[in-house]
Amino acid sequence: MAALPVVVVLGATGTGKSRLALQLGRRLGGEILSADSMQVYKGMDIITNKVSAQEQALCQHHMISFLDPLVSNHTVVDFRNKAEPLIKDIFSRNKFPIVVGGTNYYIEALLWKVLVDTKKKISPAPRLTVDRKEELEKLDGQELYHRLSQVDPEMAAKLHPHDKRKVSRSLQVFEETGVPHSMFLKQQQQEEGGGPLGGPLKYPNSCILWLFADQSVLDKRLDQRVDAMLAAGLLEELRDFHRCYNQQKVAENCQDYQHGIFQSIGFKEFHEYLVTEGKCSPETSSVLLEKGIQALKQVTKKYARKQNKWVRNRFLQRPGHNVPPVYGLEVSDLSRWEENALKPALEIVESLLQGKKPPVDPMTMEPDINENKRSHHMCELCNRIIIGDREWAAHTKSKSHLKKRRKLESELCAAGSQETDGDSDGPKDMTEDKR
Repeated sequence: MAALPVVVVLGATGTGKSRLALQLGRRLGGEILSADSMQVYKGMDIITNKVSAQEQALCQHHMISFLDPLVSNHTVVDFRNKAEPLIKDIFSRNKFPIVVGGTNYYIEALLWKVLVDTKKKISPAPRLTVDRKEELEKLDGQELYHRLSQVDPEMAAKLHPHDKRKVSRSLQVFEETGVPHSMFLKQQQQEEGGGPLGGPLKYPNSCILWLFADQSVLDKRLDQRVDAMLAAGLLEELRDFHRCYNQQKVAENCQDYQHGIFQSIGFKEFHEYLVTEGKCSPETSSVLLEKGIQALKQVTKKYARKQNKWVRNRFLQRPGHNVPPVYGLEVSDLSRWEENALKPALEIVESLLQGKKPPVDPMTMEPDINENKRSHHMCELCNRIIIGDREWAAHTKSKSHLKKRRKLESELCAAGSQETDGDSDGPKDMTEDKR
C-alpha cells in the first residue's frame, strides 16, 4: 500500500485555498493543518482570515488560535516541532494531512529538511523564554553584519547587509551551536535526497495544488474582500485588539510591528487611526480611516504577487529532483469552481490515496541552472548591494539605475567636451604667439 500523501494547497491570498481544503477534507477524509504564521495567535480572526468556527466543525483543523497574542518569539522551528507530530498522528489514524498555506517558510520547513535547531534560553521572568535572534535584531545592522562576516564569511556573502532577520538568524545559529550556519546548510544539501536549495524531502508522496488567477481579476477580488472584512466587523476587532494588547505598548513607546501577531497585514496599516481615534476631529479620523483602508488593499495585493512569485521560484523553478509535483488549478472564474478547481483536485488526491498516477500531468517550468540566487553584487553607481543574479539583472534595467547611468554618461560627455575645447584653445594660442 502506498504511503498516504501530504497535500499542500498553495495560492495567493483570495484564491480560495481554505475553501478547497475544506471540500477535500470532508469528501476524502483529510484533516487540515494551517501553515499561516498569523493564524497561530488567538484573536484577530477577521484580519487573518481564519476559517469560522462552523467551518472548523465540518472538518478537523489544526494549528489555529493556540498562542497568546503577546508571545512574540514563536519561530518556524516551533511551528515545525508542533506540526510534525500532528502529521504523524493524522497518518496513524489512516487519514491524510492537508497543509494550507500560508507562510512560505513554514511550508518549506514542513516539506524539506532545511532548519537548524538551536536552544532557547530561559528568561529570569517566570514561564518565559528568550529568543536570541530577537535580541540580536535590536542591535545595529552594520555591527551585526560585521560580526557575521567574521564568524561565517560564506553566509555573509549570501545575505544582504540590511536583512537583519536573516543575518541575526545566522549569528544565532553560530552562537548557540558553535558551527557556522553555512556549514549546516551545506551538510543538509549533501544528504541523500538533498538538493541545491536544501535537504531531502521529508514526505516523498506529497503534492502541491496551486490555485492561481488572472492578476487583474484577483486584484478586484481582494479589494472586495477588504470591503467584506469591514462589513464583518473589522474595525471593532482592531479596536478591541488595540485596547487589550497594543495601547499600553504605544504609550510606553515600545510598540514593535516586526514580531508576533503585531506584524500581521492589516493591523499596522490602521496604526494612525487607532492611536488618534477620539483624540482628533471626526474629519481627521475619517481621513485616517480611509488611508488605512486603502493601505490594506494595496499591501494585500502586493502580498498576493509575492506569494505567486514564491511558488514559481521555490517549486516550479526549484532546481533538483526533490520537489513535489505541482498541479495548477485556474480559479479566475469562480462560477466554474467545480469544473476548474474541485473536480480535478479530487481526482488528483484520490489517485494518490489509491497509489495511482494522477490523470493530469503536473506543471513544469525549466529551472535556470546557471542562476545564482545568492550571488553578491555591488552597484557603485547607486551605492547598493544586490543579492541574486535575477535581482541584479532587474536592478541594472530599473528606471532609477538607468537614470543615474544616463546622468553619469552626460557628465562624462560634458567633461570630455570641455577637455576638447581646452585642446583646441592650445594651438590657437600658439598661433597667436607666433604672430
